[in-house]
Amino acid sequence: MTETIKNAVCSFCGCLCDDIEVEVERGEIARVRKVCSNGRGLFTHYDPTPRQPTVDGQKVSWEEAIAEAVQVLAEADSPLIYGLSSAVVEAQRKAIELADWLGAIVDTTSSVCHGTTGLALQTVGEPTCTLGEVRNRADLLVFWGCNPAASHLRHFTRYSVTPRGRFTPNGRKDRTVVAVDVRPTGTSRVADIFLQVKPGTDFEVLTTLRTLLQGKADEIVAKSVGGIPIAQLQALVDRMTSCRFGVAFMGMGLTQTRGRDLTISELFTLVAELNEHTRFSVMPMRGHGNVAGADQVMTWQTGYPFGVSYARGYPVYGPGEFSAVDVVSRGEADAALVLASDPIAHWPAATARQLEQIPTIVLDPMPSLTTNIAHVVFPTAQSGVDATGTAYRMDKVPIRLRAVLSRERPTDEEILDQIVEAMR
Repeated sequence: MTETIKNAVCSFCGCLCDDIEVEVERGEIARVRKVCSNGRGLFTHYDPTPRQPTVDGQKVSWEEAIAEAVQVLAEADSPLIYGLSSAVVEAQRKAIELADWLGAIVDTTSSVCHGTTGLALQTVGEPTCTLGEVRNRADLLVFWGCNPAASHLRHFTRYSVTPRGRFTPNGRKDRTVVAVDVRPTGTSRVADIFLQVKPGTDFEVLTTLRTLLQGKADEIVAKSVGGIPIAQLQALVDRMTSCRFGVAFMGMGLTQTRGRDLTISELFTLVAELNEHTRFSVMPMRGHGNVAGADQVMTWQTGYPFGVSYARGYPVYGPGEFSAVDVVSRGEADAALVLASDPIAHWPAATARQLEQIPTIVLDPMPSLTTNIAHVVFPTAQSGVDATGTAYRMDKVPIRLRAVLSRERPTDEEILDQIVEAMR
């Protein structure tokens, strides 16, 4: 017998596409429709078969694994809780509660990707909107330092470039697409206008755009900035001020360039100033399925989006001081709990080797490089496949994840709850 589940949610990336159709035969996923190649792997590569937790690679009971994890965390002087961005809101809240009990440092993957975006937001604000507004209203799209053609495969067709909206009935024909990047990409090939900036010059280009927007072109002596002629930058400003509704999407090409949060602050300020002429918004292209939710939950619970220490008995914010990579690199963490993340695969090699030297507890539905080196591994359920939960889309709209398979594994929240209860 085949059961078709409609309107399932793919939690692979920040798009959180909620129109997925999944066919289940004899308790297994047979087919997945309306999903990109990235999301397809989330559904088809996950094996929901129950697996036992391990301690140093040896299978143990759940009770024994919980006891071992509690002992590791209780004996640590400066434990680190890291990841969160691929976990659901309910598990994120429990992880922060555990950090509070332990006096631990808690950090998300934002600290290595869009943490600088958070710093800019705190400084100058973020004039933003929802993806629904983009679909229905936007007639100018600027993709700066991001390549959704490779990273967010349905973004163009579902939210931004080609869908027909209420005020964009002709879809692609009603929109102008601009790509700004250091090299040609899949996104630049789709764009109507491609501005190729020299690496590390985004700040100068953005300040020049602000200068042109303020009508001070006569104060600019250079004929080009960042390798782009002033005439082309003026044409972009003219297009920005004359559009009906514009949106600037920004990615790690901007968050990791020279200037970091100062560069992003320039973009946010440019967008704010454009609203004196028209309606303009900005939106970070968030990668992990619930990384936007991790920022939200951290801010609810601690007052800060990432890089928080509870060592003093209350939350202390310290980007750089309490960011996971920095803490581990300096040898300050003597135990780590990693939730739904794979730092061994993504951190700098030297930091990853340092993480291997301390006892690490990992909660993850799938084997990874980090589970290979972990002291305790809890194979948990996959949210959106065999577990429910709440996640935040990249535009900070909460989406409820559905389960398309019956659940036979514990969730991240359940394991963390048992650890918290044992700590009490």
